[in-house]
Amino acid sequence: MGRKVLFCVRWIVGIVFLSFLLAGQAYADEIGDKNPDGTAPKIPLDCRYGQTYEKTDGETVGEAFPSDDVFRPLLADPKQPQFFANWRSTRSRTDRTTSNVGSVAIGENFGFYTRREGCNGWQISLLTGVFAQFNLDEKNAELINTDFNVGIPITWRSGNWSARLRFYHQSSHIGDEFLAANPGFKSITFILEEVDAILSYDYRWLRLYGGGGYLVHREPTTFDRGKIQWGFEARAPSMRTRILEPFLNRLIVTPVLSADFKSIQAHDWIIDAHVLGGFEWSRTGSFRRFRIMATYFHGYNPYGLFVINQKIESIGAAAYFMF
Repeated sequence: MGRKVLFCVRWIVGIVFLSFLLAGQAYADEIGDKNPDGTAPKIPLDCRYGQTYEKTDGETVGEAFPSDDVFRPLLADPKQPQFFANWRSTRSRTDRTTSNVGSVAIGENFGFYTRREGCNGWQISLLTGVFAQFNLDEKNAELINTDFNVGIPITWRSGNWSARLRFYHQSSHIGDEFLAANPGFKSITFILEEVDAILSYDYRWLRLYGGGGYLVHREPTTFDRGKIQWGFEARAPSMRTRILEPFLNRLIVTPVLSADFKSIQAHDWIIDAHVLGGFEWSRTGSFRRFRIMATYFHGYNPYGLFVINQKIESIGAAAYFMF
């Protein structure tokens, strides 16, 4: 494991170094772009990320199908519905084996309706997510597990305070190839339905959050119900880069560090930790964001049946796509 970890660390350091090169000769973001009439261009307000939570002259506006949200998604939560591709060198602390695991996710919150004054107000959405893990040590990259999530989040913001209340359903399915390669593995029905709540506070470059959840339905019923969750996200000042202009005009890079911690009753409240660090690229006037992140996880495997009793430690790299 030691040699593999050393190799992984070197690989991640290389990615981080490449990220610095891609950032190029960057400088602090400044108001330098102007319209022909000399006024500053109006930038679309994205209430999820570090913008001033301005008001609209006291007017509360309702809108169907909003393109953003009043609550920022939890970047380091392994079960946050989002788009990512992840490679991890994983050591099972349960049976002392190591493997290279690929993990991909497809998911998003789709806003149905929001009513807000600037960024202050509430929103109701639909969340969907698919999380799949693959054994990259096999020639055919056998499918290990797939989790399917669907739910309803209700989000709220008032100034720097924001919150999310949601109900979601998860069903997990072990891959046929994994079962064929592991005839001794016993697959059982694994279904979770949970209500959870998160309260978040943004202070300049730092975000803190915490909350908990309760399983209103679970199979098997021996899986205990309670969960506590907390974490932070730190975003350094954004910088504008001239590299690749004019092909990638107005490109902005932001260093990001985030960690998510969970403690659930089924594991006697042992803490699971997931830490991400890297760079985020975005473009002025666009809601889309791209991140390259180094990852570290220590705790119970967060996916599928393996959450019941498999302890793991992993290090890797991931690409995240935000829309």
